[in-house]
Amino acid sequence: MVLVASFKSRQQGILKRVLAVAVPGFMMIATTIAGCTGQAPNAQNSINKTNSPGTGIKTKVVHVGYQSSGDIVRLKGVLEKRLEPLGVKVEWAQFPAGPQLMEAMNVGKVDIGSAGETPPIFAQAAGASLVYLAGRQPSTGEGSGIVVPRDSPIQTVADLKGKRVIFQKGSASHYLLVKALDEVGLKYNDVQAVSMPPGDVREAFIQGKVEAWVTWDPHLAIAQKIANGRVLRDAKGIATQGGFYLASKQFAKENPELVRLILEEVDKLGQWAEANPQEVAQLLEPELKLDISLLETVSQRRRYRLRPITPELIAEQQRIADLFYSNKVLPKQIDLKEATLTPEEYAVITPTTISQK
Repeated sequence: MVLVASFKSRQQGILKRVLAVAVPGFMMIATTIAGCTGQAPNAQNSINKTNSPGTGIKTKVVHVGYQSSGDIVRLKGVLEKRLEPLGVKVEWAQFPAGPQLMEAMNVGKVDIGSAGETPPIFAQAAGASLVYLAGRQPSTGEGSGIVVPRDSPIQTVADLKGKRVIFQKGSASHYLLVKALDEVGLKYNDVQAVSMPPGDVREAFIQGKVEAWVTWDPHLAIAQKIANGRVLRDAKGIATQGGFYLASKQFAKENPELVRLILEEVDKLGQWAEANPQEVAQLLEPELKLDISLLETVSQRRRYRLRPITPELIAEQQRIADLFYSNKVLPKQIDLKEATLTPEEYAVITPTTISQK
C-alpha cells in the first residue's frame, strides 16, 4: 500500500491537534484561502469585461475552485480546450474541502466550483451571494461514512454518545453525522464534535488515535484499506443530494453562456468517467499518490454526471438546512430559494444533455 508522502513528517502536529482541538464557532476559514489561492484577485478585479454585451460571456478569466480529493475536470483540461477559442482563460485554485472553497467564492476569489450539499448551506447562512447551477447525480453513499478503528468498543452510531468525533465542519460529513445521530435519537451536542480537514486526520486515524471519524473518499477508502477501519454508518439513504456545481451570483448572471459551456463539458466528461473507472484511477494516481487499487475503489463509488436544478432538489436542500437549524448548528434559518435563479435563467445555463434527464 502506498501512503501519502507527507504523513510521517506531519505526524506530531496532527496528533496534537486531534487531541486538543475543539469545534470553533460558526465561521468559514478565510485564513485557509490565502494559502490555497495565492494572489487571486478580489471580486471586482476578477471580472475582466469584453466589449460584446449580450453574448452571455463577459469575463476573460474564469476562476474555478476544486478540492484536494481530486478533480478530473482539471486533470483532463476539458474546460481549457473548450474555452480557449472564445478567448477565456481558466485559472484553478485548490482547497482542502468544500467549506473553504465556498468561503473563497464568497470573497470573490472563485467564480465557480463543486461542493457537497452542506457547504453552500453554511455559506448562504454566512451571507454569501451564491447560486446553485446544477446538481451532481447522487452516489450509493458508500464513499462517505462514520468510521472507527477495527478494535474499537464503539459498535453502533448510538455508542458515539459522549465520544469525540472528528469531521470537517460545514461539509457533507457534518450532515452525515447530524442525520445519523438523528436516526438513533441523539442530538448533535450529544457527541464531542471536533472540526478538522480530513487530510489532517488520516495519519492519526491510522495510528489508532481517533475515536471516530466522519469523512469521504479517498480518505474513507484509506481508513478502510490501510487502517482496516470499520464503518458504523455510510451515507446510503442520506447522501441523496449528490452535491452541486455553484457559482457566485454575479458571475452566473453575467456569464450564462459560459456557465452552460462549463456544465456541458463537466457532464460530458462525467459520462466518460462513469464508464471508465480504471482510467479515472490512472488519471488520479499521479495527483493523489495513492495505490491504484484504492483509487479504483474510489472511482467506482463516485458519480460524475450532472442533473438539473428542480423544485424538488431545492426542497430537499431546504430540509437539510432546517435540520441543521433545529440542531442549533446553523445560526439562523435560511431560504434556499434565495440562492437559485429564475426558471428562464436555468433554461439558458442548463445544457440539453442535463435538462433531458
